[in-house]
Amino acid sequence: MPTMRSYRDGCAIARALDAIGERWALLVVRELLLGAQRFTDLRRALPGVSANLLTDRLRELEVNGVVTRSTLPPPAASVVYELTGSGRELEPIILALGQWGQRMPGPADRRPLSATSVLLYLRSVCRPDPAEQRTVYAVELDGRTWTIATSQGTVTVESGEPPQHDSRLRTDPETLNALLADPSLFEAALDDRTLVIDSGDAATGRRLFSL
Repeated sequence: MPTMRSYRDGCAIARALDAIGERWALLVVRELLLGAQRFTDLRRALPGVSANLLTDRLRELEVNGVVTRSTLPPPAASVVYELTGSGRELEPIILALGQWGQRMPGPADRRPLSATSVLLYLRSVCRPDPAEQRTVYAVELDGRTWTIATSQGTVTVESGEPPQHDSRLRTDPETLNALLADPSLFEAALDDRTLVIDSGDAATGRRLFSL
Protein backbone atom coordinates (compact mmCIF):
# COMPACT_ATOMS: atom_id res chain seq x y z
CA MET A 1 0.00 0.00 0.00
CA PRO A 2 1.20 3.57 -0.61
CA THR A 3 2.99 5.05 2.38
CA MET A 4 1.74 8.65 2.05
CA ARG A 5 3.98 9.75 4.90
CA SER A 6 4.12 13.43 5.80
CA TYR A 7 6.62 15.72 7.46
CA ARG A 8 3.67 17.60 8.98
CA ASP A 9 5.58 20.80 8.32
CA GLY A 10 3.81 23.85 6.91
CA CYS A 11 6.85 24.96 4.89
CA ALA A 12 6.25 24.75 1.13
CA ILE A 13 9.50 22.77 0.70
CA ALA A 14 8.27 20.17 3.16
CA ARG A 15 4.89 20.01 1.42
CA ALA A 16 6.64 19.44 -1.91
CA LEU A 17 8.67 16.63 -0.36
CA ASP A 18 5.47 15.10 1.01
CA ALA A 19 4.39 14.74 -2.64
CA ILE A 20 7.65 13.71 -4.36
CA GLY A 21 10.19 13.01 -1.63
CA GLU A 22 9.74 9.26 -1.20
CA ARG A 23 12.50 6.97 -2.45
CA TRP A 24 12.32 6.40 -6.25
CA ALA A 25 9.61 9.04 -6.76
CA LEU A 26 11.83 11.60 -8.47
CA LEU A 27 13.43 8.92 -10.65
CA VAL A 28 9.95 7.90 -11.79
CA VAL A 29 9.35 11.54 -12.70
CA ARG A 30 12.70 11.62 -14.55
CA GLU A 31 11.70 8.61 -16.63
CA LEU A 32 8.44 10.28 -17.65
CA LEU A 33 9.98 13.61 -18.69
CA LEU A 34 10.26 12.49 -22.32
CA GLY A 35 6.78 11.02 -22.60
CA ALA A 36 4.38 8.36 -21.40
CA GLN A 37 5.67 4.92 -20.42
CA ARG A 38 4.22 1.56 -19.56
CA PHE A 39 4.81 -0.06 -16.19
CA THR A 40 7.18 -2.56 -17.85
CA ASP A 41 9.17 0.32 -19.40
CA LEU A 42 9.60 1.88 -15.96
CA ARG A 43 10.66 -1.43 -14.40
CA ARG A 44 13.31 -1.90 -17.09
CA ALA A 45 14.58 1.65 -16.64
CA LEU A 46 14.65 1.32 -12.82
CA PRO A 47 15.91 -2.22 -12.18
CA GLY A 48 16.60 -1.51 -8.52
CA VAL A 49 12.95 -0.97 -7.60
CA SER A 50 10.58 -3.85 -6.90
CA ALA A 51 7.26 -4.12 -8.71
CA ASN A 52 5.34 -3.51 -5.47
CA LEU A 53 7.34 -0.42 -4.57
CA LEU A 54 7.03 1.01 -8.07
CA THR A 55 3.28 0.44 -7.90
CA ASP A 56 3.18 2.35 -4.60
CA ARG A 57 5.19 5.27 -6.00
CA LEU A 58 2.97 5.55 -9.06
CA ARG A 59 -0.17 5.51 -6.93
CA GLU A 60 1.23 8.18 -4.61
CA LEU A 61 2.29 10.38 -7.51
CA GLU A 62 -1.14 9.95 -9.07
CA VAL A 63 -2.89 10.89 -5.80
CA ASN A 64 -0.68 13.97 -5.54
CA GLY A 65 -1.50 15.11 -9.08
CA VAL A 66 1.99 14.52 -10.48
CA VAL A 67 1.24 11.49 -12.68
CA THR A 68 -1.84 10.40 -14.58
CA ARG A 69 -2.73 6.95 -15.85
CA SER A 70 -4.54 6.17 -19.10
CA THR A 71 -5.19 3.27 -21.46
CA LEU A 72 -4.05 3.44 -25.07
CA PRO A 73 -6.68 2.68 -27.71
CA PRO A 74 -6.71 -0.77 -29.39
CA PRO A 75 -4.80 -2.60 -30.66
CA ALA A 76 -2.22 -1.51 -28.05
CA ALA A 77 -4.68 -1.25 -25.13
CA SER A 78 -1.75 -0.79 -22.75
CA VAL A 79 -1.91 1.21 -19.54
CA VAL A 80 0.58 4.06 -19.65
CA TYR A 81 1.71 6.64 -17.13
CA GLU A 82 2.56 10.23 -17.96
CA LEU A 83 3.19 13.50 -16.19
CA THR A 84 0.38 15.96 -15.55
CA GLY A 85 0.89 19.65 -16.17
CA SER A 86 1.95 19.96 -12.55
CA GLY A 87 4.36 17.05 -12.99
CA ARG A 88 5.96 18.62 -16.06
CA GLU A 89 6.73 21.71 -14.01
CA LEU A 90 9.25 19.55 -12.16
CA GLU A 91 11.52 19.27 -15.23
CA PRO A 92 13.79 22.26 -14.50
CA ILE A 93 14.07 21.08 -10.90
CA ILE A 94 15.08 17.56 -11.98
CA LEU A 95 17.61 18.90 -14.48
CA ALA A 96 19.06 21.28 -11.90
CA LEU A 97 19.45 18.35 -9.49
CA GLY A 98 21.31 16.51 -12.25
CA GLN A 99 23.69 19.42 -12.75
CA TRP A 100 24.32 19.60 -9.01
CA GLY A 101 24.73 15.84 -8.76
CA GLN A 102 27.55 15.78 -11.31
CA ARG A 103 29.81 16.98 -8.52
CA MET A 104 28.96 13.99 -6.37
CA PRO A 105 31.08 10.79 -6.59
CA GLY A 106 29.35 7.94 -8.39
CA PRO A 107 28.69 4.59 -6.69
CA ALA A 108 31.29 1.89 -7.28
CA ASP A 109 28.61 -0.65 -8.16
CA ARG A 110 26.33 1.63 -10.14
CA ARG A 111 23.65 0.17 -12.39
CA PRO A 112 23.52 0.91 -16.13
CA LEU A 113 22.19 4.31 -17.11
CA SER A 114 18.61 4.43 -18.34
CA ALA A 115 17.84 5.57 -21.88
CA THR A 116 15.89 8.57 -20.55
CA SER A 117 18.80 9.64 -18.35
CA VAL A 118 21.24 9.63 -21.29
CA LEU A 119 18.79 11.34 -23.64
CA LEU A 120 18.19 14.13 -21.14
CA TYR A 121 21.98 14.54 -20.97
CA LEU A 122 22.14 14.62 -24.79
CA ARG A 123 19.46 17.29 -24.93
CA SER A 124 21.29 19.42 -22.39
CA VAL A 125 24.77 19.25 -23.96
CA CYS A 126 24.03 19.36 -27.71
CA ARG A 127 24.31 22.80 -29.27
CA PRO A 128 23.41 22.58 -32.97
CA ASP A 129 24.48 25.32 -35.39
CA PRO A 130 21.40 27.53 -35.94
CA ALA A 131 22.37 27.77 -39.63
CA GLU A 132 22.26 23.99 -40.20
CA GLN A 133 19.22 22.38 -41.76
CA ARG A 134 16.86 20.23 -39.74
CA THR A 135 18.15 16.71 -39.15
CA VAL A 136 16.04 13.88 -37.74
CA TYR A 137 17.53 10.80 -36.11
CA ALA A 138 15.77 7.58 -35.19
CA VAL A 139 17.74 6.19 -32.25
CA GLU A 140 17.05 2.69 -30.97
CA LEU A 141 18.14 2.15 -27.36
CA ASP A 142 17.56 -1.21 -25.68
CA GLY A 143 14.81 -2.12 -28.12
CA ARG A 144 12.92 1.18 -27.88
CA THR A 145 13.01 3.91 -30.54
CA TRP A 146 13.33 7.64 -29.91
CA THR A 147 13.13 10.62 -32.25
CA ILE A 148 15.93 13.18 -31.94
CA ALA A 149 15.62 16.28 -34.11
CA THR A 150 18.04 19.18 -34.44
CA SER A 151 16.77 22.42 -35.93
CA GLN A 152 17.63 26.12 -35.65
CA GLY A 153 20.01 25.60 -32.75
CA THR A 154 17.69 23.42 -30.67
CA VAL A 155 17.39 19.71 -29.93
CA THR A 156 14.13 17.89 -29.27
CA VAL A 157 13.79 14.33 -27.99
CA GLU A 158 10.55 12.37 -28.17
CA SER A 159 9.56 8.79 -27.62
CA GLY A 160 8.56 6.85 -30.73
CA GLU A 161 9.44 6.32 -34.37
CA PRO A 162 9.72 9.44 -36.57
CA PRO A 163 7.66 9.50 -39.79
CA GLN A 164 10.90 10.20 -41.69
CA HIS A 165 14.52 10.26 -40.64
CA ASP A 166 17.92 11.21 -42.02
CA SER A 167 19.82 8.62 -40.01
CA ARG A 168 18.89 5.58 -37.95
CA LEU A 169 21.22 4.54 -35.14
CA ARG A 170 21.10 1.50 -32.88
CA THR A 171 23.10 1.39 -29.65
CA ASP A 172 22.77 1.13 -25.86
CA PRO A 173 22.60 3.90 -23.25
CA GLU A 174 26.16 3.34 -21.98
CA THR A 175 27.65 3.62 -25.48
CA LEU A 176 25.56 6.68 -26.30
CA ASN A 177 26.71 8.33 -23.08
CA ALA A 178 30.36 7.52 -23.86
CA LEU A 179 30.07 8.95 -27.39
CA LEU A 180 28.51 12.16 -26.11
CA ALA A 181 31.40 12.53 -23.68
CA ASP A 182 34.06 11.59 -26.27
CA PRO A 183 32.99 11.68 -29.95
CA SER A 184 36.41 10.35 -30.99
CA LEU A 185 35.13 6.88 -29.94
CA PHE A 186 32.70 6.91 -32.90
CA GLU A 187 34.76 4.74 -35.27
CA ALA A 188 35.65 2.25 -32.52
CA ALA A 189 31.97 1.90 -31.61
CA LEU A 190 31.14 1.18 -35.26
CA ASP A 191 33.94 -1.37 -35.45
CA ASP A 192 32.83 -3.33 -32.39
CA ARG A 193 29.16 -2.85 -33.36
CA THR A 194 28.13 -1.29 -30.07
CA LEU A 195 26.88 1.40 -32.46
CA VAL A 196 25.14 0.37 -35.69
CA ILE A 197 23.96 2.75 -38.43
CA ASP A 198 20.96 1.05 -40.00
CA SER A 199 20.23 3.81 -42.52
CA GLY A 200 21.78 7.10 -43.56
CA ASP A 201 25.48 7.73 -43.97
CA ALA A 202 28.12 7.68 -41.26
CA ALA A 203 28.77 11.41 -41.59
CA THR A 204 25.18 12.24 -40.64
CA GLY A 205 25.33 9.83 -37.72
CA ARG A 206 28.63 11.27 -36.55
CA ARG A 207 27.19 14.80 -36.62
CA LEU A 208 24.90 13.98 -33.69
CA PHE A 209 27.95 13.50 -31.45
CA SER A 210 29.81 16.59 -32.64
CA LEU A 211 27.10 19.07 -31.65
